[in-house]
Amino acid sequence: MPGSPSRGSILLASCVGTSIEWYDYYVFNSAAALVFGSLFYPSFSPVAGTLAAFGTFAVGFIARPLGGAVIGHFGDRIGRKTMLVLTLMLAGVSTFLIGLLPTYATIGVAAPILLVILRLAQGFGVGGEWGGALLVATENATPRQRAVYGSFAQFGVPIGVLTSNLVFLFAVQISGDSLKTWGWRIPFLLSIALLVVGMVVRRRVSESPEFQRVKERREVSRLPVATLLRERPGTLILASLAAIAPPAVGYTVMVYMLNYGTAAVGFDRSTLLTLILISAVLWIAMIYVAARWADRWGSKRIYAIGALTAVLWAFPLFLLVNTKSVPAALFSFLMAAVVQAIMAGAQGALFTEIFDTRTRFSGASIAYQLGGLIGGAVTPIVATALFGAYHSSTPISLYLGLVCLVSLLAVLGLRVRTGQRADGSDQQAALHDPSGV
Repeated sequence: MPGSPSRGSILLASCVGTSIEWYDYYVFNSAAALVFGSLFYPSFSPVAGTLAAFGTFAVGFIARPLGGAVIGHFGDRIGRKTMLVLTLMLAGVSTFLIGLLPTYATIGVAAPILLVILRLAQGFGVGGEWGGALLVATENATPRQRAVYGSFAQFGVPIGVLTSNLVFLFAVQISGDSLKTWGWRIPFLLSIALLVVGMVVRRRVSESPEFQRVKERREVSRLPVATLLRERPGTLILASLAAIAPPAVGYTVMVYMLNYGTAAVGFDRSTLLTLILISAVLWIAMIYVAARWADRWGSKRIYAIGALTAVLWAFPLFLLVNTKSVPAALFSFLMAAVVQAIMAGAQGALFTEIFDTRTRFSGASIAYQLGGLIGGAVTPIVATALFGAYHSSTPISLYLGLVCLVSLLAVLGLRVRTGQRADGSDQQAALHDPSGV
């Protein structure tokens, strides 16, 4: 169709925007693990300060399902493109303002309060980001290309990890002992430049053709979340549980391991940041590979395989790091990246296929963010508490394995929608499971 966006522009908008938003989000995670405890909660003990910093980090996750529901509502009513511009602005401006925030030593208790408010705004924006970026890609794809198209939205997570850790590593190197005075601000302040780039790219994207057809047929739901809860509550619950495993593994490595590896094992923080950076490169490559597998053999089957590997890797993940060997720790992180990538490569297509177009933005966003809340926010806090109580990584591995098992069982219970007409509309055909899992 004349004037339609090219495949390249669609995939670029999906990838660039999510990469910037996850950069914003993960910069906070690194700062929470390394410096926020002493800067914003100095009157606490080291363990309590770390827990408080991770608690502030978790606040962003609490805001994410709310952002997913609200932004998903308008994404299903107004359109995908408008919401993508809004989410980028919310996360980008909030991140920049965190870089300007005075610490506890300057303004006292107002500092952690302002940090929590900005983290809430950041989480709210990120909450609606993934669903919109995913659908801009997958709703422009044929059913046999959905996973590959959706993988470009999934690239945003490891690219965000890669760029945020790279910039934080740069800040550590140039600031040295001044990291806690001014060096930590550098990654946050740089986000304003990334925001400008993202806005330019996203404003050029056209609306999703599948959503356009829903509008033309006047099938837009007045209350998409209510429609979803009335028609597909089981799907929403199972999708939310299935979404727990990837962030549970990811945040164990990216957030908790930065604290555990330095304080409990004795690694240098720059070394751990470097290892995570290297593993993120493999993570990106494997997402695309897993997406190709998902388009060929079924998104549900590949996601289930990824969840199973997550269960199996929970104990080796810590055992290898506990050897205090850099090569062993690198292998541990590389395998964790593969585990996440298998699920991430299939997730875009899976979440597009289990919800119909009328409620897809809301359903995909809420499920993804609820899974992130349980898997991502809770895991570092539970891990810190478990290690503080038992002084061993074994209870942490057991906890990680159990939550990943929940995701495995949930994805096995999901039923993939078929009945997609050639024009992208949804038939009320029966559900079936083409993956054979």
